[in-house]
Amino acid sequence: MRRFRLPGTWKVRVGYFLLSIFILFTVIGPWVAPYDPSYTGFTPDLSPSSQHLLGTTLLGQDVMSQLLVGCRETLVVSFVAGVIAVVISIIVGLTAGYVGGKTDEVLSLFIAVFLTLPGLVLLIVIISLFPQGQQANPLVIGSVVALTGWAWGAKVLRAQTLSLRNRDFVEASRIIGERRWRTIFAEIGPNLLPVLASSLVGTVLYAVSVSTVLAFLGLTPITTWNWGTMLYWAFANNAALAGEWWWLAGPCLAIALVGTSLALINFGIDEYINPRLRVGNLSNRERKRAGLSRRPKLGFTPVHRVTPVIGAPVMAGAQTGPEVLATEATASTPAPREDHP
Repeated sequence: MRRFRLPGTWKVRVGYFLLSIFILFTVIGPWVAPYDPSYTGFTPDLSPSSQHLLGTTLLGQDVMSQLLVGCRETLVVSFVAGVIAVVISIIVGLTAGYVGGKTDEVLSLFIAVFLTLPGLVLLIVIISLFPQGQQANPLVIGSVVALTGWAWGAKVLRAQTLSLRNRDFVEASRIIGERRWRTIFAEIGPNLLPVLASSLVGTVLYAVSVSTVLAFLGLTPITTWNWGTMLYWAFANNAALAGEWWWLAGPCLAIALVGTSLALINFGIDEYINPRLRVGNLSNRERKRAGLSRRPKLGFTPVHRVTPVIGAPVMAGAQTGPEVLATEATASTPAPREDHP
């Protein structure tokens, strides 16, 4: 079986690097924060300095400490929402695509309803039903956000399952009498790992933005530090009008970098799913060695294709270099005829 490995492009490496930094801050952020984020004993409105790397707020609080402590709350909510949404997508999407019939119709209608519902309005209504103490629980907020983020992933998984359910290995599983749930999750599921990874990354990105918006609007407790709460207090104290750019720059830049890292990783997953994008990993030197043109002709899509070398042994799982790559075209040109006497 082929090992799942993302293309090693610079985009994926940068995405890994940025995301690993924020994951590290999620783990150690509250311990490495220089001050208590709620302490108000510093001089207000200090610009960035050696003692306060991101300055202080109008209330005399250290912005860097708030950013580090709030990283854990924001990312925990986002990853909880992403995992729950992917689990729901797997159950609904794979079941609808494999079982078919009335089950597919009912689950497809269920997916369509959640796709058409206004997500933010639904979140506001659901969160308002929880008591004040539960609104600060990351598991509760992540579960609520997942309710509005699973439908698109389920729709994609259903379409992919429909294309796989009549394959030979699935038919063989049915013939030998495997249970339906095992066929779904043990035979079809592993072939959808790249799609699941892309769905997880997209849902986490969606959860980061939604959880930040909820905190910014004051719908979650404003005493719990996260990036949305920082923006809430900044706008409540007119930081933009007062010229306190450092108060806004910290959380805005952090949200942008997290989103950028997830988007770059998603590009790598797209290249893994779509073979026609893998040729973009090659440098100009590798293209020249493989006989690929630096700029493909109009109407032709270069893709990876392994050309076996006659007389050379082929080992299972062996990695092929660029010297064995060739190109295909989506539209083929007939070969010229040779006139024989």
